[in-house]
Amino acid sequence: MSVLPIVKWPDRRLSQVCAPVDDAAALGDLIQDMFDTMYDAPGRGLAAPQVGVMQRVFVMDPTWKEGDRTPYVCINPEIVSASDGVASGPEACLSIPGVSAEVTRPTEITLAYSDETGARCEAHLTGFAAICAQHELDHLNGVVIFDRLPAAERPQLETDYAALS
Repeated sequence: MSVLPIVKWPDRRLSQVCAPVDDAAALGDLIQDMFDTMYDAPGRGLAAPQVGVMQRVFVMDPTWKEGDRTPYVCINPEIVSASDGVASGPEACLSIPGVSAEVTRPTEITLAYSDETGARCEAHLTGFAAICAQHELDHLNGVVIFDRLPAAERPQLETDYAALS
């Protein structure tokens, strides 16, 4: 398959809400190309708008860097429940290379989605897998890590990123 170019911030596509996928089977090669791109980057998640495709699909494999592969294909995902417990931690993004931001998110979620066959699935995710899924779902909603920062912190992180470009 292919490694696709990754869209970099501030490309306006990263700020747009993606369209629902009507036919999971039509995604075909895109899903494999997204996995190839994610592993090559090397990242743990990749959303379709990050490769210029404005549809509600992301792939993730939150454990592959530790040796175990747990790949997910999430089409038309939605969080159906989230824990009251939250944690803050550094998040990086393949579309904003070289910087990370402290982001606060629920530590557990239940994610409903369709897989590559179109079957509806539900997964209870905790820890890093929950964080990763929320980060990728943000991309489908036109949200990047800069958008999760307090207003006072965002300009400095944007400046740090611009200095790297």
